Amino acid sequence: MVGAGPAGCAAAIVLARGGAKPLLVDRDAEAGDALCGGFLSWRTAQRLHGLGVDPETLGGHPIERLLLFGEGRPVEIALPQRAFGLSRKALDTALRESALAAGAELAIDTVRQVEGLHVTGRAHEWRAESLFLATGKHDLRGTARPRSAKDPALGLRVRLAPSSGLAKRLANTIELHLFDGGYAGIVLQEDGSANVCLAVRKSLIGEAGANPMELLARLAAGHPHFALRLEAGWREARVDTIGSVPYGWSAQATEPGVFRLGDQAAVIPSLAGEGIDIALASGIAAAEAWLTGAAEAAPAYQQALHERVRGPLMWAGAAWGLAERPAITRLGLAAARLAPGLISRLVDATRLH
Repeated sequence: MVGAGPAGCAAAIVLARGGAKPLLVDRDAEAGDALCGGFLSWRTAQRLHGLGVDPETLGGHPIERLLLFGEGRPVEIALPQRAFGLSRKALDTALRESALAAGAELAIDTVRQVEGLHVTGRAHEWRAESLFLATGKHDLRGTARPRSAKDPALGLRVRLAPSSGLAKRLANTIELHLFDGGYAGIVLQEDGSANVCLAVRKSLIGEAGANPMELLARLAAGHPHFALRLEAGWREARVDTIGSVPYGWSAQATEPGVFRLGDQAAVIPSLAGEGIDIALASGIAAAEAWLTGAAEAAPAYQQALHERVRGPLMWAGAAWGLAERPAITRLGLAAARLAPGLISRLVDATRLH
């Protein structure tokens, strides 16, 4: 497994439980706090329980409702079941521990290139029987995903320090703020801090002089609800970025022995909040396929996963396309105020069933 995040660890847990000897290769000895994935849907929580990880035990912030912000008053949508806000550091650490307890091994190295089943790291080289590619949104040389968007999406994340104001506003809530050219999701984490994760068009940050802080300031100036979340001192917070995310892409094919997992298999727009569930589900499905058919099972697994995620990707992409157009957003939010069930059905359509 190249990558010891949710997808790689899920595959390692299932493989180890099935009697295999999986090796996880990651550049970090300790799990870091990845940019995206701070929201765990109810389906994600169910899948995590099967892997021996309980978001509630880890201190995950309980989430019962979604608040949508555009023009006018926000729209409130009750979630069908409890979700959680949990940092990737807490989640990935727990999944690593579960994988190692199941019998997986962990090697620390920075993988530089993949050629077929040959993995080249800074310190070691491996010739694998099968390769599970689980590097998240980061591509490796030899495995890059296609990027053809004229105005690609960029990911940004800022972590806001705990405060009584944020705790009150975000209690049991995930917020989605819709802008012209992007959106921001805001949720509390287990330590009381707020994770603000944005997906914006490259042109939007270009207009801000390629300065993330200037972009946040401009968004706050034009969106008062968003401005209220950026409390005093937010300019001192660290901003993490990732460029050219191929939202909507999924791998339809692969060669025998190479299993693509997580964002290396399918990249759902982050406003759906289903990225971690796809990561876990892909890892579980790939491991089950390998236990049944070994390396030769990879192409069938990849095609089946592509078919499985096609609906959620389509609906999430449509929602994203509508959300970043103010005129359509106004109409959509007006309709949602009259019939909240419309948004609930869209939320369900973006889940991985």
